[in-house]
Amino acid sequence: MKIKNLTIGLLFTALAATSLASSGLEGQAAPDFALKSSSGENLRLSEYRGDVVMINFWATWCGPCRQEMPLLDELYTRYERVGFNLLGVNIDDDSRRAMQMIEELGVNFPVLFDAQKEVSKLYDVEAMPVTVLVDREGNVRYVHHGYKPGYEDKYLDQVRALLRE
Repeated sequence: MKIKNLTIGLLFTALAATSLASSGLEGQAAPDFALKSSSGENLRLSEYRGDVVMINFWATWCGPCRQEMPLLDELYTRYERVGFNLLGVNIDDDSRRAMQMIEELGVNFPVLFDAQKEVSKLYDVEAMPVTVLVDREGNVRYVHHGYKPGYEDKYLDQVRALLRE
C-alpha cells in the first residue's frame, strides 16, 4: 500500500513538474493562423507582429480554463495599451457554449473559434489549457501546459520581460 501511494505521489509530482515544462515550439516562429472571432471578424496572428501575444487554448468543459480566464483578462486589460495582446482560442465543437462562457465570465480579450482543431494541432495542444507566449518578432518564447493557481505570476513576469525587449 505504501509503495502504491508513493508511486502515485511520484507520478503527480512528475506531472506537476512538467506542466510548466518547455515545448518543442519554443524558439521557433509561431505558426500563423486565421480564425473567426467572437466579434464575427477573422483575426490573423501575423497581424499582431510587433506586439507580445499570448495565445490561450481553452474549452468550456475545462475547469482550470474557467479559473484562469478572469486572471488572463486582468493581464490583458492591464497591458493591452503597451503592446500586449491576448487571443483566446476555443476548441469546442459548438461556439455557442463558448460565447455563453465568455459572457458569463465577462472577459474582454478576443476569443477565436477552432472547432476543426486545425490551429490546436499546429501548436501541439493535447490537453487544456495551453498558454503560448509569442515575442514581438513572432517567435514562440514560452509554452505552458495546464493551469494551477499561481501560474499567472509566471505569466506576468514573462509578459513584462517580453514587453521590455
